[in-house]
Amino acid sequence: MSHVGDLLWQRLTGLMPGELQKTELGWLIWPQQHLTLLTRRRATMIVNRVRLFAFLFAFLFAVLTPVWSIVDFMVFERSLWLSLAAMRLGACAAFVTLLLCYRPSGSLPDAYRAMAILFAIPTLFYISSHTLLGTYALTGIPAAIGAGYAFLPFVLLAGLAIFPLTLLESTLIASPILIAQGVAGMLNWVTLNWPSFVGAFWLLALITGVSALAGMSQLAFMIALVRQAIRDPLTGTFSRRSGEEMLEMQFVLSRRSAAPLAIAFLDLDHFKRINDGHGHEAGDQALTRFAERIGQTLRRGDMLIRWGGEEFLLIMPNSDIGQAGQAIGRLREAGFGLRPDGAPLTASIGIAERIADRCEDWKELVDLADRRMYTAKEAGRDRFVATDGIPVADPASLFIAIHPRPEAD
Repeated sequence: MSHVGDLLWQRLTGLMPGELQKTELGWLIWPQQHLTLLTRRRATMIVNRVRLFAFLFAFLFAVLTPVWSIVDFMVFERSLWLSLAAMRLGACAAFVTLLLCYRPSGSLPDAYRAMAILFAIPTLFYISSHTLLGTYALTGIPAAIGAGYAFLPFVLLAGLAIFPLTLLESTLIASPILIAQGVAGMLNWVTLNWPSFVGAFWLLALITGVSALAGMSQLAFMIALVRQAIRDPLTGTFSRRSGEEMLEMQFVLSRRSAAPLAIAFLDLDHFKRINDGHGHEAGDQALTRFAERIGQTLRRGDMLIRWGGEEFLLIMPNSDIGQAGQAIGRLREAGFGLRPDGAPLTASIGIAERIADRCEDWKELVDLADRRMYTAKEAGRDRFVATDGIPVADPASLFIAIHPRPEAD
């Protein structure tokens, strides 16, 4: 089974060279494991595409409604003509409302709702018009004009191709349209032309598959672009620009939910000596090993950012000052790798937490962690400061630093 998976991966990377990493292949199927930044950018793009689609539909309905109305007036009965014209005007108004009222928020649920509304409007129009036309015995030219309303599902499913969607999302969005096509056939069960119906349904399914593939291709390209934009090319950690965005977002979430948010500012000790004594390539290798060692020990949900040079920032959501100190203690016990001369690579670390330190914004939180990091350096390096009190060199003494023992009477 693994051999088949490897073969499939080799074929995919041959078709899309340099776009996806193997661990990201599942991201094309379902969205649960997407990075937060990818989710926000994708949600924004989906809503923007929804508004573009709504504008095009509203424009077409507004421009073509007079033309359709003239044609319908000439070939249909007056009651049918009035009903169809009212449906078109209602659909046009719904598209205009969607265009004016929806704005990108970076929230995927909002993007899903926007897409659901976008596809619900023409789907309801199709079902209503198809049901209405089915109540009239149309022949000749009226029947040919009425058949034109049956092309709307094809346009909708082809439109899925402009959205960066996973396979699961494309399937869920296309399903109501395919079901609507089946319902429309059932409503005309007695007079249904089965060969024509099956052929049309097969074509709809084929268009759905092509649109889903196009959406997944867009998503793969977006994943590659976001990865390049948010990752530091040397260490593979988050870049400072993306890290600032994540930190701001985590700070807002922490404040809204009254949850703790801790960060740690890490600065490698005597790093300049590595560059001066062994060359910048050795320094790059030390940075890479440092990031790898921390990545192997990180808790789920923690995020490591390369803040600049040999400075790193570790975001620890839902962690109070004590839990953050214990996490840093575990990282120090596991070690940060070795220097070129074989000596242990060490770091001076400052920790700050939003609630305990009463920080009003993420920049204040970073500044406080930075100041505590310098306190750790001044105290002798290879230690961390979790409060404005005692620098901690021994993880076992963490409790003393965070909760100093009361002085004896």
